[in-house]
Amino acid sequence: MLDYGDDNIERTVHVPTDHIELEGTLGVPPDAAGVVLFAHGSGSSRFSSRNRFVARVLRDAGFATLLLDLLTVSEERVDDVTRHLRFDIDLLANRLVSAIDWLHGTADTASLHVGLFGASTGGGAALVAAAERPERVDAVVSRGGRPDLAGDALPAVKAPTLLIVGGHDEPVIELNERARSQMRTEVRLEIVPGATHLFEEPGALEEVARLARHWFARHVAASATDAATSSGSA
Repeated sequence: MLDYGDDNIERTVHVPTDHIELEGTLGVPPDAAGVVLFAHGSGSSRFSSRNRFVARVLRDAGFATLLLDLLTVSEERVDDVTRHLRFDIDLLANRLVSAIDWLHGTADTASLHVGLFGASTGGGAALVAAAERPERVDAVVSRGGRPDLAGDALPAVKAPTLLIVGGHDEPVIELNERARSQMRTEVRLEIVPGATHLFEEPGALEEVARLARHWFARHVAASATDAATSSGSA
């Protein structure tokens, strides 16, 4: 059974952007190996059970996590009717960039290397944000994402990117393959057999979390170790 339980190291934070504040949930384990910023998908929030499960797995592996509401409460009310803000990739990406900068300026996370985890439309926004902050984002993972929505930003992404798609999510597989062909960085497409778009099948979300944990360990935690080694030998 999946464990979505709260972690006692989590706390609510407020991230300033565009003259407003976004609410987030920050969890920083002792001696964190890096920090992963989550961009939720269409019609979701930082309380998404799927993202919270992945975040818990990452914290158990030594990563700090920030799950962020990319829309305010009033914006969410509007979007529930119009469904347009969830596809405003520029808006979502700009807010992710603000969160990346906030992590860099916050004592608990200032020294940590950053990874981005995007779901659905959040996958496209994460890639645009990574292109905007190449010096701060070391890796991107997209779960059932829409990297195609990153458009012209795709060739500018420098962070190694892992695209995870369910084996039964055929239209999204094709969109991910097209996006991968436009990217110039290290990109891997992992297809989880038998999984649909939300990875609700037994074992599917656990596989997503395993793949994400390995990717961030390889590209975020390893970057931090390399930086520390270089600094120590300077």
